Amino acid sequence: MTTANEERKRQADALYERYGRPLETQHRGEYVAIAPDGRTLLGSSVREALLEAKATFGAGNFIFKLGEKAVGKWR
Repeated sequence: MTTANEERKRQADALYERYGRPLETQHRGEYVAIAPDGRTLLGSSVREALLEAKATFGAGNFIFKLGEKAVGKWR
């Protein structure tokens, strides 16, 4: 049985691999917000990316630092 946290991690990993990893070469160290439907938004700080993405995409999205294995989700 998969827990909700395991499912979110699996979803986050899949989104990063598909939409985040291709951005690493040109945007390493920047932040990317990724919506479940694949829309992306870049920011130079986690705060910038989070605020812009929340205003643009709404809630339920993921944020990553490109090139690093860190993930967050806001509601």
